[in-house]
Amino acid sequence: MNRALRAATLGVLLFSPLALSACSAGQVTQTAEQVRDQRGTMAEVGDLTLRAINVASPDGGAYEAGDDASLQVAIVNDGDEDDTLTDVSGEGFDEAVIGTSAAVPGTAAGSDELEIPADEAVLVGVDDPRTITLVGLDESLTTGGYVELTFTFENAGEVTVATPVAASAEVLEREEFFDFHHEEH
Repeated sequence: MNRALRAATLGVLLFSPLALSACSAGQVTQTAEQVRDQRGTMAEVGDLTLRAINVASPDGGAYEAGDDASLQVAIVNDGDEDDTLTDVSGEGFDEAVIGTSAAVPGTAAGSDELEIPADEAVLVGVDDPRTITLVGLDESLTTGGYVELTFTFENAGEVTVATPVAASAEVLEREEFFDFHHEEH
């Protein structure tokens, strides 16, 4: 009896890693092409890598319903052909507006597409003339929250990413604290 118990225990210990690793074998998970980056999410589609994808940090820690929110993303094209970001879609906002200012060479101001040249990186963000704005948020969105976004490219196709709201880089001052050691009698 003791020998059988030891054999069963040894069998469970030896085969449980194999069984656990086979749980997703042959399956394509929804997040198969997403990787966590240090500053936002990362995703790959075709020859494109999207890095540091996040919703810009809201002033005061939250976007309210009806607010607009800016996206930040670096799109790297490792391919031999130019590609174009044609759409950003998702739930929780009215529309996503892709824009560029005339300050970006070779682009028209207010364009609703974003050219991603071959073998180059394109930065989109608050301090860059290229922008992607989520217009008309349906509900409040706070630091630490996220929104599901689908990026659609002319050649590479589409990729859906859980996009986090960035934490503020601004250091907030603490208010006066309670002193537990000071007692009044």
